[in-house]
Order: sequence, then C-alpha cells, then structure tokens
Amino acid sequence: MKGEDIPYKMLSQDAFSSWMGIEIIESQVGRVKIGMTIRREMLNSMNYAHGGISYTLADTAFGFTSNTHGKYAVSIETSINHIEALNEGDYLVAECIIEKVNNKLGFNIVEVKRNNQLVALFKGVVYRTNKEWE
Repeated sequence: MKGEDIPYKMLSQDAFSSWMGIEIIESQVGRVKIGMTIRREMLNSMNYAHGGISYTLADTAFGFTSNTHGKYAVSIETSINHIEALNEGDYLVAECIIEKVNNKLGFNIVEVKRNNQLVALFKGVVYRTNKEWE
C-alpha cells in the first residue's frame, strides 16, 4: 500500500476520529495535515474546548503520519502544550511532520493551529513494528 494512502485507510477504520469530525487535508509520506471543527459537545464546564479535543486531533495526525512509511507504528510517549483556549466553532488544523525515523523509532512534532495561530504543540515517539500495511 502506498504510504500516502494509509491515513485514509486508518481514518475509515477509526470510529472515534470519525465522531470527532476529523478530515484529511493533505497526506504524503512523512507529513499529514488534518482538520476539524469544535462542536458544543466538546466543551468543558468553562465553555472552552476540553483539552482532550486538541490532544486527540494532534494524536490522530501523529498516528497517521507515523504509519506513512508502511509499517504499523504505535505510540510509546506523547506530550502536549496547550497554548490558547479554544471555542465552539473554531476550525483546527493539525500538521505532523516526522522529524526523525529509524528502524524501530520515529520522532514527530505536531503543530495545532487556528487561523494560522499556534494553539497547541505536541510531540511524540512511536515504535515501528515489522508488520506492513496492506
């Protein structure tokens, strides 16, 4: 399977990301850009988006990108910095770029933006298995 097609297959099998309304904007080997709109049911008690929303978007971009090299990749460590509060109706874009990849590990950075303004910064490490995407 072509690397740039893997995120589309992953999304088609991911009920949670589909519920989130995540869409693929761009997909190529080593780089994926996805987006989504924050809905009312994603808000916390302070009427801002729950931190898990931007985390989920970033984590999804991370997972999609990590797998574009053709092998199943699973996260082993992630972290996020929440920089700005997010509101209902905000459209977020997460872009993940693989910073370094070797036989077993991949290191990725994800920027989450609202109107080109950085709202969250995510980093992650994946373990690359031997299993190939088909």
